[in-house]
Amino acid sequence: MAKASTGDASTAESAGFTAKLRNLDRDTRAWLRERKRQRAIKRRTSNSRLTIFLLLTLIGLFATFFSALRYLGADADGRQLTLGEVRLLADQGRIESATLLDEDDLFVGTFVSQDDADERSAPIPVASASAAPVVSASPAPAASAAPAASASPAALKPAPLPLTNRVPEDSPVRDGDASGDYYVIVSGSGSLTQGLEQALRGSTIEVDVDEQGTKQKVRLVTTFLLPLMILANLFAMLFTLGKGGSSAIGDVINFGSIGKGKAKKNASYVTFEDVGGADEAVTELREVRDYLTDPAKYEALGAAPPKGVLLFGPPGTGKTLLAKAVAGEAGVPFFSVAGAQFVEALVGVGAARVRDLFERVRAAAPAIVFIDELDAAGRKRGTGGGGGGSDEREQTLNQLLVEMDGFEVSSGIVVIGATNRPDILDPALMRPGRFDRHITIERPEQEGRERILRIHAKGKPMAPSVDFAFLAERTPGFTGADLANVVNEAALLAIRQGKALVEPAELEEAIQRVLTGPKRRGRLMSSEERRRAAIHESGHVVVAAAAGRVADVERVSILSRGRQIATTTLQSDADTSLLSQTALRGQLVTLLGGIAAENLIFGEMSTGGEQDLEQATDLARDMVARYGMSPILGPVRLLGKASEAFLGNDIPLADVSPETRATLDSEIRRFIAEAQDEAMDLLARHRATLDGLAARLEHEETLEGEELQEVLAPIEREMSRERISPNGRAVRRTTTTRRAPAKAGGRR
Repeated sequence: MAKASTGDASTAESAGFTAKLRNLDRDTRAWLRERKRQRAIKRRTSNSRLTIFLLLTLIGLFATFFSALRYLGADADGRQLTLGEVRLLADQGRIESATLLDEDDLFVGTFVSQDDADERSAPIPVASASAAPVVSASPAPAASAAPAASASPAALKPAPLPLTNRVPEDSPVRDGDASGDYYVIVSGSGSLTQGLEQALRGSTIEVDVDEQGTKQKVRLVTTFLLPLMILANLFAMLFTLGKGGSSAIGDVINFGSIGKGKAKKNASYVTFEDVGGADEAVTELREVRDYLTDPAKYEALGAAPPKGVLLFGPPGTGKTLLAKAVAGEAGVPFFSVAGAQFVEALVGVGAARVRDLFERVRAAAPAIVFIDELDAAGRKRGTGGGGGGSDEREQTLNQLLVEMDGFEVSSGIVVIGATNRPDILDPALMRPGRFDRHITIERPEQEGRERILRIHAKGKPMAPSVDFAFLAERTPGFTGADLANVVNEAALLAIRQGKALVEPAELEEAIQRVLTGPKRRGRLMSSEERRRAAIHESGHVVVAAAAGRVADVERVSILSRGRQIATTTLQSDADTSLLSQTALRGQLVTLLGGIAAENLIFGEMSTGGEQDLEQATDLARDMVARYGMSPILGPVRLLGKASEAFLGNDIPLADVSPETRATLDSEIRRFIAEAQDEAMDLLARHRATLDGLAARLEHEETLEGEELQEVLAPIEREMSRERISPNGRAVRRTTTTRRAPAKAGGRR
């Protein structure tokens, strides 16, 4: 007893120490995440402040530039005259002032009326013989020179100049009473300007010259300095915005720098204990961990460890988590990059980034390179629509192939790729020596789902009544990401309802939310729609029970969820490897149970059977063209080459004759018609159960568990009587054919 007590104490102490280590590890991760988040916030804040500062500076520079342009513009008052008009006004003596604005290339000044000009002008002496030609267009007669001494002042007024047709009618030269300001646009230097100056100075007008020194300086700054400052500010903004490589200028900045910037180097804290439902993959990856831990051991024995591991499977099955777990187990750096980051805007960037990435990995070896969505960079050559060998995607792939061929056994580098589309990868990537180990990650089975649920439930307050085994049974076909979403949704629902613990009710509701979406409380059905929905879903349930699947019926509801008006939940056959023709026919009959119930009760079907018809047609097509279950066409596969099941692609028909295609269509219709007739017969035999279930469902909206099994008890008792032979022995049925996806009935 003492030894047992000592052992228990030692076990308890070890468990306590392990718990402390886990708590310390969790706290360390939380601290690192918080530190990383704070750094990211600080970096974003700094970048945003710098961007705002540069934007405001740019606005100020543009405002200064346009203000300077407005200041440099010629702004003159008065009437615009031509050079000829100014010369004629000067000859008439009407120019009062003239100023040359050197920077504006303008002559500005004032002119007066003819009367004002005559008053300011002095009398012209009669004896002056040279005065006459200046003010007169033609020489005066000789006889008029003699009495000039006795002439009146009015006679001394110069004769008007002859005006040509070039002078406008409204010109002040023609209008002797006009006066005011004027300006003339002239060239900075030239014969016209010099001629105008000579004409003005010859008319005894003092011509001033304004060099406009301030405008000279402003023009110099506006012409050279301000444009340079604006361009520098624009480039600074582009460099700031493109620092993360989100724009073309970012590609120029980070040319070939995926290894320096975009490839994330992390120290993984994930281990194989954090991975559930992927035991086969973990077994294969343990060898990779051993190689990274001690690569010299493989070199000594001459063994070639896997250089590359390709993980492929449906989305959400944990491919990235497995790669992190290998790095965490081996204690080596973990480089993570997406395949799409290799192929971007500039030609040659992808190949340069591949080189830089592997140079960085070699410097940190032993290490793991994880390339997510490998098909983005590793697609088959010649199918990308590019220009052959010069295509950017092909250059990137070629460089990746070269880099993966250059590993030595002792280098300690493993490349792990993940994709959902292994069928489109280039064959050169798939050959041994590159990705020489291919691991399929399937959806977890029931035991794996239970472990995944327990892993995601750590750190969350779960009620003692939570049964993870039951939840795993209720979630066939769920991936690890789906199960993580279920636990998270349940925690959110508990918070919304103010609960301290996550109870089974929240987990059940979370499963329904993941499957069909949240409840649509605002969708109200009329009494007729409610009755029809109850009949439709009851038809699914009764037909499934009558077909021998009473235990598989889990839940039926006429509450709207997502895009569906009502739902029937059956236990799926996703965990079943083989399904017989009888089982597939039972699924087909169950899918058409809702339409058959509507035809039986109302005499016609409704639009609610659209999804049922879609699923039934797909299933009948698979039975005839894929599994060879048609007695007329025989055991032949009429579909083309099959892709992987998880890709969800429509497989085209193989090259078949028009007669075979017509027979195929006829067989699909026959399978569906026979299934509908069988569903009608089953519902007619169990009409009482159908009416009772529909009435109760219409009243209570949702039935599940024991309540639903209680309603279906008469069908179960009848099925039990039919399964017992006259000698008292049970009749056994076997299932021995291919697997097909099971689809629950629904109503849109």
